[in-house]
Amino acid sequence: MEWFKTVPFSDVVLWDVKRYSFEKIQSQYPIVKLGMHIQEESHKVKLADSPDKEFGILGVNNKIGIFDAYKEKGANINQSYKKMEKGWLAYNPYRVNVGSIGLRTEEHENEYISPAYVVFSCKETLLPDFLFKLFKTERFNKVINASTTGSVRQNLTIDILKSLDIPLPPIEVQQNILNKFYAKQNNAQDLELEIEQKQKEVEEILIKELHLEFPKEQEKKIGIYFSQFSEVSRWDVWVNEENGTSVKYRNGTLQELVIGSPMYGANVKSIDEETDVRYIRITDINEDGTLNDDIVSAEKVESKYLLDEDDFLIARSGNTVGKTFLYKPFIGKAIFAGYLVKYKLNHQKVIPEYLLYFTKSKIFKNWIRSNQRISGQPNINGQEYLFSPIVIPPISVQNEIVNRVKTKKDEIQNLKNSVSDLLTASYKNIEKSVFEL
Repeated sequence: MEWFKTVPFSDVVLWDVKRYSFEKIQSQYPIVKLGMHIQEESHKVKLADSPDKEFGILGVNNKIGIFDAYKEKGANINQSYKKMEKGWLAYNPYRVNVGSIGLRTEEHENEYISPAYVVFSCKETLLPDFLFKLFKTERFNKVINASTTGSVRQNLTIDILKSLDIPLPPIEVQQNILNKFYAKQNNAQDLELEIEQKQKEVEEILIKELHLEFPKEQEKKIGIYFSQFSEVSRWDVWVNEENGTSVKYRNGTLQELVIGSPMYGANVKSIDEETDVRYIRITDINEDGTLNDDIVSAEKVESKYLLDEDDFLIARSGNTVGKTFLYKPFIGKAIFAGYLVKYKLNHQKVIPEYLLYFTKSKIFKNWIRSNQRISGQPNINGQEYLFSPIVIPPISVQNEIVNRVKTKKDEIQNLKNSVSDLLTASYKNIEKSVFEL
């Protein structure tokens, strides 16, 4: 019987090969049908019957689970929405296999959710939070993937969910497992606070070493406001305030540190073929100037768009306007999107890493905030960026700042790695406690 697997007819819910070829879960605890310990909650309310009342709507995603999405008047909601009590779970039947499930807790203010979601509650034998954490484990996610149906859109109906096998420890054991889970999560949160403190210390290094001073924040006046013509940089409202200066070093502009003119990137709208060239977009650039791992390959484009070492990129539009990035060859060959602008740096005047760190400072961020166009999509063009304020100390001072900031950023990265390890371990511990791996 090495090549065959028999399935009792009483166990057959769907004629699906992947479902019955999947190895059954094992545990030191009883294996039960989930349907014996949950019940569907599909009470719908026609919100349009109260047209002037504002209703809080919930959403679900694969990162945080349930979240308060928005508020809307009943007059604008045509469908009947499901009412969701605290302690109930909801999932997207077409995306639960990628983690789109959540638990409504005391933190959630809103209470209605789209009828497209499956909503269910747990009986007294099963803690809702324990089941939610079980869904997030790698082992149980494999069960979910093996149980979805459909050739294109994978679907997990409530009936299929009820047919799933789960290990069911006693309630006190479930709670004990959750306590250990949250102990690691709390340790991770403590490290997150330490990361925030060290990030503030990076800013303090720049403020101290560059001898920066910032004007006191002035209260915005109501009515007519007069400004000296010499102080006016743009004809906008409330954009001409000071951003801060150094009392020791030269207060210059980006224009003094670049060679040649700004260059806009390639407008690659589709991927025609896989290449070894990466296409860098605004959303790929993290706040700390690094890149996400999931960058798509780009179609073959003109070589003029290829980045050279220490090319400096700034996002010029959208909510990420002002975000900066420094290209290094170890990333691999890359081109950049049309909504990024590239500058060649004069290395005799600026250390590239110094400029990257400075553009994360309060001075630069204040300038971005006060100079971006806000009619429609936020935007600052490549020529306008040339006049952004940059404190330009001697190269020796820049180098000292780079070394100090880099040391602090290495400490931050080590803490982030520890946070990631703790978060991973918290779910691994659930797997080890519940499943026989």
